[in-house]
Amino acid sequence: MRVVLIIVAIVTALYAAKVVEVSKEYQTSQKCKSCHLQIVKDWEQSWHSKSHYLKDEYFRATLEYVARKTRKSLNSVKIECATCHNPRISVTSTDLDYEVKVLMKLDKDSAVNKATQNSAISEGINCVVCHNIDKIHDDRDSSHRGMNRVSWTKSGTMVGPFSDAKSPYHKIEHRDFMDEKSDQLCFVCHANDKSVEGLVFTDMQSEYQKSDKECIDCHMGPKVSGVAATLRSVDGETKKRDVRSHTFSGAHVQKMWSEALNLNMWQKDGEIIIVLNNPQPHNIPSGFGSRELIVDVTYKKGDKDIDSKSISLTRYYKRKRAKATIPHLAVEASEDMSIPALGKKVLKVKNIADATSINVKVYYRLVNDEVRSILNLKEAIWSTKSLITSENLRLK
Repeated sequence: MRVVLIIVAIVTALYAAKVVEVSKEYQTSQKCKSCHLQIVKDWEQSWHSKSHYLKDEYFRATLEYVARKTRKSLNSVKIECATCHNPRISVTSTDLDYEVKVLMKLDKDSAVNKATQNSAISEGINCVVCHNIDKIHDDRDSSHRGMNRVSWTKSGTMVGPFSDAKSPYHKIEHRDFMDEKSDQLCFVCHANDKSVEGLVFTDMQSEYQKSDKECIDCHMGPKVSGVAATLRSVDGETKKRDVRSHTFSGAHVQKMWSEALNLNMWQKDGEIIIVLNNPQPHNIPSGFGSRELIVDVTYKKGDKDIDSKSISLTRYYKRKRAKATIPHLAVEASEDMSIPALGKKVLKVKNIADATSINVKVYYRLVNDEVRSILNLKEAIWSTKSLITSENLRLK
């Protein structure tokens, strides 16, 4: 019976659900450059352009680690993560048939292999991801993310923030999630990130606190007068628009951290009270669960450093049998040490004899020591400390 099942699995074709196919003339950002040059140049500097596994060491190492630990094929894990990282992929799920093919080395010409190796998805989150979304299904439960939370327009129909936009090269339609409801678009992916065991380790949508800031105000910057498209009107002029940058600056950009938190401190009896206030509408740190705040305290006597202390605000994750792991495989996590949106965190450190002042520096790091070691990350960006703020306090 087992032999029969294996034979059936081998000859059974894999027909997974497919997203709307994108015509070749719209698949890559290079096709958009002739009319939207500056926007594409911005996007090329963004991490959206690097969401494909070949372009991101952290993502690639995570895929490989999850595949090893879960004993799934690497391609199956790639497709699971493509939900957000490559949502225009042509195969959206795998099954036991495919895993059997991998084990028997019969997967070379499979639909899965062709989908994961297709150059059309090599740009990750490119123009035809966000600008081909027809509808965002907020009514679906929180298990639906990325491609499972949207429906697509037909190939050749682009959506944007301008109701009067026209183009001779493609159809254009306005969608409110491209302007006044932009947070809705961000939370298609930046919400409800779960481990394979069902542990939610990041949910920016639930932690988000509505304020005078929206996601795009920080991550796309203010509106400035510019040109969205270089097409000229009958009088030879381009249409001026209020446009935003498409660099989608985030935690990897140093300038984003300048004064992102407010630091206050004072002396009380034998302790130093350190208060970190978060004026941002989401927790800090947020995003992938291994991100970290580091508070470095240096005690001084005059101009001389006499002692120091470092406080890490991060989370640690465990698999079964309490083994350290990455967030994506965790069954449990340590206490959430992040500073809540529009909230604060109070830290206390002991004063020491002979200290006449202290200096406190607050840093941000993309990956904490534990996860960086587990994934054997080599690139400097994952260990670099970005300065947020610093203060000195004279002691009595």
